[in-house]
Amino acid sequence: MLQVQKPFLKGLSHGIPIALGYFSVSFGFGILAVKSGLQAIEAVLISLTNLTSAGQAAGVGIIAAGGTLLEMAATQFVINLRYSLMGLSLSQKLDKSFTTIHRLVASFGITDEIFAVAASQKEKLVPTYMYGLIIISAAGWVSGTAAGAIAGLALPAALTAAMGILLYGMFIAIIVPAARNSRKDLIVILLAAAFSTIFKYVFPSVSFGFAIIISSVAAAVAGAILFPIELAETEDTKA
Repeated sequence: MLQVQKPFLKGLSHGIPIALGYFSVSFGFGILAVKSGLQAIEAVLISLTNLTSAGQAAGVGIIAAGGTLLEMAATQFVINLRYSLMGLSLSQKLDKSFTTIHRLVASFGITDEIFAVAASQKEKLVPTYMYGLIIISAAGWVSGTAAGAIAGLALPAALTAAMGILLYGMFIAIIVPAARNSRKDLIVILLAAAFSTIFKYVFPSVSFGFAIIISSVAAAVAGAILFPIELAETEDTKA
């Protein structure tokens, strides 16, 4: 029993910083959700069944705009596709005790932060470690959403409007380091912002969900064309 508990507790301890960060960010999501017309319990259920800040924010926007299920599915696919790549990467570090069932359960909790912590571990990953890491992180995300949703219903509108920028602040914090370190990333980010602005003011009839999808894909394609990765050069560098 002790051998089982040790990696689980280790996962819990490693997940505490993630949980604290998630609490503050999801607080903003809770406010955003109730401001968009959702009930507090609906906001909590969304966070309980989804661990994707960008996906949830986009999803709430689509719901508020009366978007279709097709828009929702396509938007979530584009935004959350990176988690599949993270899962494939982590699969190389899994212990033999990671059966198919364990893989399916653990895949629910793969986020950018959880992936980063799990991938940094020197030893093989066991199911109990991943469960500890995911459970505490998810608890921070869900509890922060609940607190934000309740605050959004109780606090003055001026205060909730100010606190509602927390979620967007997180998105800015994600892209700024990449933009500062790479001119190519900066250009792709600016292209995505430009495409989004065009849809907002030039083609307002295009729904929120499809505007996100088209802007994301267009910026990615433009980046691939402008800054192609030369495989031959990469292989020569490794050699």
